[in-house]
Amino acid sequence: MRTTPPTIAAGTIAAAAQPILSASGGLVLRPWADDDAVVFHAAYRDPAIAHWHTRHPASEGDARAWFARYRRDWAQERGAHWAVTHDGGRVLGRIAVREMDLDDGVAACAYWVLPAARGSGVASRALAAVSSWALGEVGFHRLTLDHSTRNPASCGVAARCGFLLEGTKLSDAVHSDGRHDMHLHARIRGDPVSDSV
Repeated sequence: MRTTPPTIAAGTIAAAAQPILSASGGLVLRPWADDDAVVFHAAYRDPAIAHWHTRHPASEGDARAWFARYRRDWAQERGAHWAVTHDGGRVLGRIAVREMDLDDGVAACAYWVLPAARGSGVASRALAAVSSWALGEVGFHRLTLDHSTRNPASCGVAARCGFLLEGTKLSDAVHSDGRHDMHLHARIRGDPVSDSV
């Protein structure tokens, strides 16, 4: 039995459909659709995405099964997964809020960007939009993200979006070339965010 009230009441998230979020620069974050299976499956054949992600959809059918799981995550208030698109059309990347703990008001963020969209601020703008939604409208208190200490691009995304570096988790994750130390970043509700996003 909990002795403190939940940060977010159960049913708050699942009571409505997963939202479509806007981000600067014409980005639209929308739930994944089955028609996205081709680009989603292809994304995991990109060497950089494959390197940082050890779980890959084996086929377009497998990608659609992942999308079905994403819809269950929303219904069960465990996670929210979006396609990062340009004006709702062409997919540029992925962003998610996972490991939702409504009682404690904490969750974790994750993202990747397709090669053609890298270096244009897509990940930072998408993360800023998702963070504002999660910490504002939904009411989470703390968001985290982690990345390999050998992934400076992801570290830059975190820093630009106000996720402070809290420390290093030694040998915490496996990537395609073995175990990596991981930087842990966090942003707390009410933390200031840079105007550069």
